[in-house]
Amino acid sequence: MTWLNRDVISSLDFNREDLMQLFNEAKEMENYAKSKLNILDGKIMATAFFEPSTRTRLSFEAAMLRLGGRVLGFGSVEASSVAKGESLGDTIRMLDSYSDIIVIRHSLEGAAKYAADIATVPVVNAGDGTQNHPTQAMLDAYTIWREYGRIDDLTIGILGDLRYARVVTSLVQLLSNFKVKLRLISPEILRPRRELVDFMRMRGMNYSLHLNLSEVLSELDVLYVVRIQRERFPDPVEYERVKGSFKVTPESLIGAKDTLIVLHPLPRVDEVDHRLDSTKYAKYFRQSALGVPLRMALLKLVLKGD
Repeated sequence: MTWLNRDVISSLDFNREDLMQLFNEAKEMENYAKSKLNILDGKIMATAFFEPSTRTRLSFEAAMLRLGGRVLGFGSVEASSVAKGESLGDTIRMLDSYSDIIVIRHSLEGAAKYAADIATVPVVNAGDGTQNHPTQAMLDAYTIWREYGRIDDLTIGILGDLRYARVVTSLVQLLSNFKVKLRLISPEILRPRRELVDFMRMRGMNYSLHLNLSEVLSELDVLYVVRIQRERFPDPVEYERVKGSFKVTPESLIGAKDTLIVLHPLPRVDEVDHRLDSTKYAKYFRQSALGVPLRMALLKLVLKGD
């Protein structure tokens, strides 16, 4: 399937061929991530961020500007007419008439799909509800691919909030296109939801569930850490029970492979020790920086095609 004019709503919408095309385009865009191109001259991207964001929103904006396009939109509900009672549908219709592509983040499950059903221009999901954040998953997989030159035959540990973190769902879905071993590490209360476990079984993925990093550390090629997200918990008492229940430190990585890389979608709170930043394992800042060329590639493919 071509990328041209395609909505980006879920990781499930993309196969291995799509992803490799995106990754190769992103690798080329790395050469221009600090340059100004005119590929999207005359195009306008609208950003509709109903939830807070730093890296996702700014990397999308930087990507569009680097490609020669322009950006309009808002970064909070308070900065939009939604604060006056305007419906999501009316907001999307307005942005649809102003722009060539809409990037949306929303707390409600299915908001991006709803926007795509309304809009005539392509819609990109920058995170909605607790299930989907496809471009973050694309960035995570791209970082692994750039570090190792492949994704197949790697053992990937995902540590932290596996129940409420939408990046986990999207990443696992995307990794189902590759031959990987998944080691899912979390407190009992934060284990993956039943539907994600069912998905892994249905796709025949090699996965296992663990309570402690030490159980699987020596076999990991990648350790992907996600914070415990207060804002996603339906019950504040439940959050208080598990906050601070894990922390990755230089000491906790004793016995890891020399080639291990540690990734994190950021922002972090206290789950990754700052002392880790200066070690050979830390790749999360490179991961964040790669968000610009990855999203440059995505915008180019959706708005211009191959």
